[in-house]
Amino acid sequence: MMKRFRLIVSLLFLANALAFGAMDSLSVPVGASGIQSPTGIWWPVTGKGKVKWKPVNNEYASKSPVVVWFHGGMGSSNCAKGLVAGEDFADFYPGKIVVSVSACRENHWVTKGMIDAVDAALDSVAARRKSPVEKVSLVGISDGSLGVLTYSLEGRRAVENRLLMSSFGGFLGEPQAIASQKKMQSGRFRFLQGGKDRLYPSDKTVPWITEFCKAVQVDCELRFDPEGEHDWSYWKNKRMDWIKDAVREK
Repeated sequence: MMKRFRLIVSLLFLANALAFGAMDSLSVPVGASGIQSPTGIWWPVTGKGKVKWKPVNNEYASKSPVVVWFHGGMGSSNCAKGLVAGEDFADFYPGKIVVSVSACRENHWVTKGMIDAVDAALDSVAARRKSPVEKVSLVGISDGSLGVLTYSLEGRRAVENRLLMSSFGGFLGEPQAIASQKKMQSGRFRFLQGGKDRLYPSDKTVPWITEFCKAVQVDCELRFDPEGEHDWSYWKNKRMDWIKDAVREK
């Protein structure tokens, strides 16, 4: 399967900006720290058979839905996960723009700096396609799901669809307290949880999700797979129908 044209974005690589082309270089800051977050952006493609990349300033890209991918392992030493983390997901959604920012160590998803970095990346997408990004869908795997919840609470864009795979929102607090926040009262929530999750056991995660869905006043659903594992590869290979339903094509 031909991979989608990808823009690799980071001022960490600014010295090499000419290699990518100056117009393809974006600045994605993490708060006021001066640290930059390497970010991958996958633009939509059209065409049958041999895939063609469409320029970002054309009418097609200006109307394309935008999805933010929140990778897992945010506390690891790999501080450039965003450059590749969203690629596999983007291949299944050739009509969407997929944005994948990098979280790392103390610059994790549950910080204002990282939420600001996501919005800065979305600002750049808007500038590049010459059309505002007013609403987004959010997808998170493992502790990337904390980014979905945190952006829902603190991000600047309206949220349409949320997909949280192998998640545990209990790290943020009680489900009723989070669900009661005004900014949670819009869009959809879909949780995919597995009975064989090695990191977030279902006896802890399922009750939290169940209470959250009861408390939040929007469309919220838990889909549980007794054989489900923790990693994206399981959900991609076994439950792609659930993923497609959660992040709908338009």
